[in-house]
Amino acid sequence: MAEKIERPDTVEDEHLEFLDGLRESGSINMFGAREPLMDKYDYLDKKEAGEVLKYWMETFGNDDR
Repeated sequence: MAEKIERPDTVEDEHLEFLDGLRESGSINMFGAREPLMDKYDYLDKKEAGEVLKYWMETFGNDDR
């Protein structure tokens, strides 16, 4: 059984839902999703948006993220 990845404090459910929707739209390569994330949530700085994106990528497809 794989270890559960710890969720950073900066990650909110709405961030993950936004990234899920962005992926489903097919409008960008998800490696470039930091900018749209910062545009949508202007309180996230570059580092925080990177943490959110990294967590999303590491947990994509998991039911318990």
